[in-house]
Amino acid sequence: MTMDRRDVIGGLAGAAVAGPALAADKPDFDVPDGACDCHAHIYDSRFPYKPDAALKPKPGDVIDYRHTVQWRLRLSRAITVTPSTYGTDNRCTLDALKQFAGNARGVGVVAPDVSDAELKALHDGGVRGVRVAYSGAQLTALSHRLHELGWHMEFFLPPERTVALEPVLLALPTPVVIDHLGHIAEPDGMKSAAYRTVRKLLDGGRAWIKVSGAYIDSKAGPPDYPDSSAVAKSYIAAAPERCLWASNWPFPDVTSGVDPRPRPDALPFFNLFGRWVPEAKLRHRILVENPERLYGFNSGNRPKPA
Repeated sequence: MTMDRRDVIGGLAGAAVAGPALAADKPDFDVPDGACDCHAHIYDSRFPYKPDAALKPKPGDVIDYRHTVQWRLRLSRAITVTPSTYGTDNRCTLDALKQFAGNARGVGVVAPDVSDAELKALHDGGVRGVRVAYSGAQLTALSHRLHELGWHMEFFLPPERTVALEPVLLALPTPVVIDHLGHIAEPDGMKSAAYRTVRKLLDGGRAWIKVSGAYIDSKAGPPDYPDSSAVAKSYIAAAPERCLWASNWPFPDVTSGVDPRPRPDALPFFNLFGRWVPEAKLRHRILVENPERLYGFNSGNRPKPA
């Protein structure tokens, strides 16, 4: 009898979540129904990478994600973000959304002059936002078009670009989502211009922040990432109603070899989030209620953790 890759992964993951010897391989806190991972990437070998992509991690498809993250962390919903590896090709993201069967939303990547027909197809497929790295008049014009769809704009920028774009970001009609703690790094940390910009966006009431990727800009390192943790907790204290937790699976910077550190695991980061937010009511807001508001999930139908 032969076993394919999915059989093997399924068997290993089943043991991880159900085996009594591995009972510790689960979150340190009770995960509420409807909890959402607000930033994961799917890399499926059926969809070719952009030849000149800077990041080319090994494939990690929906089945891989479910076993290594969703089921272990008892999460019910997911946001899949088109990675830079695919450029503006959102086919992998749309295919993943079909596999999640209504319990996921997407964040796509589009050209500034994307057609109305493509935007409609993405919306019909479950996409509710666009991740952008360009600026200027193109950014503002696209934002007005996305506003009509009820979408948001998500930004993955180096800190100096965030500062330079502050006036533009403050004026956009769409909600603004900042990835991975805004890339606030030591030694300046919360004294930096980038932190002040992110706080101005949050305090203005239109921006959201993903309290994710604690490892990316941390100089202190694991297990508690105290520098990144201080930044995350400051955001949570300032705007708990617009904070989102995310895994950043499968950690493409590391798995592509750009970042030489050992590959992280989503579970310790989820437990770290639990230490950032010890109150169950506030965890519920960040894991369940906030994603429902931003991504349009049905609050009356909260699936139980997988």
